[in-house]
Amino acid sequence: MRKSKYIYDPLTLAYKKVDRTWKHILRDTSLFLLASSLLGVLFFFVIQLVIDSPKEKSLKRELDEVLLTYEQLDERLNKLMLVLGNMEKRDDEIYRVIFESEPPPAEIRLSGLAGGALRYESIRDFSNGVLLEKTSRKVDELTKRIAIQSESLDELASLANNKEALLDALPAIRPVKDQPGTRFSSGFGYRIHPIYKVRKKHPGVDFSAKKGTPIYASANGIVISNDIFGGRGFGKHITISHGFGYHTLYAHMDKAIKKRGQRVKRGDLIGYIGNTGRSTAPHLHYEVIKNGRRVNPINYFFNDLSPTQYDDLVRSAAISNQSFD
Repeated sequence: MRKSKYIYDPLTLAYKKVDRTWKHILRDTSLFLLASSLLGVLFFFVIQLVIDSPKEKSLKRELDEVLLTYEQLDERLNKLMLVLGNMEKRDDEIYRVIFESEPPPAEIRLSGLAGGALRYESIRDFSNGVLLEKTSRKVDELTKRIAIQSESLDELASLANNKEALLDALPAIRPVKDQPGTRFSSGFGYRIHPIYKVRKKHPGVDFSAKKGTPIYASANGIVISNDIFGGRGFGKHITISHGFGYHTLYAHMDKAIKKRGQRVKRGDLIGYIGNTGRSTAPHLHYEVIKNGRRVNPINYFFNDLSPTQYDDLVRSAAISNQSFD
């Protein structure tokens, strides 16, 4: 049965009867259902975008916890790197002061790992890639520095085992006793040469004393050179190898009583002061050689001098006077 409806016609100012067929009804119903479906789908997506599902809420909570953990880990890494830095500093001081050895170079400790920036390329596109890369870099740096520090501690342990031998090898006493008639006469560095009367590098120190004053070994070692005939230059002299890169030279002797190859201990009598070689008065010219380089012997006179005596000796050594050789 057809349904009818009335519509107002403004031309005739009257209502006109319009018959509605099933086709019209089906069309209107289809349009209504389509519009409702579209609104439903749109509403569903809006709900999905605005309101998180329980699973999404759980994942977001986990992500927040992970980020918080990373931030806390980053703080702990900073503290660990500070502690490791202090350990490295103390390690360097032990090497330099106690064992007189070169510590691991800073450029090795702080150098990057193999691969460089390419190691972190895969994580840079993550939403938190900056934090992940920064933390990863710190972990890698800390891992490498710990490995180097471990090797350094192993070396320190080895040096500690040889500490007693090292201390015995240090030229730690004056080769001439501090007694009446004996004095420190010329220090290390540039001095007026007694013969040429020009400033020349004086590679050791001079002790003036009367001829025949005893000379003592300043550390344990082996006599490796014994020129008993003298002549020009150092005259009669002895060179002792103490190990650990240390050698000492005793020149212008009147007499050397130790032969090449003989072992000596700190404080052993090795000869007597003289005036042989290129010398202007009886004295001992004494040198300390460390790893092939002449160093200031004053820095090693700490076993048999009080702090006051040592300060007096340092002041005397600083005076730019004329050497005896």
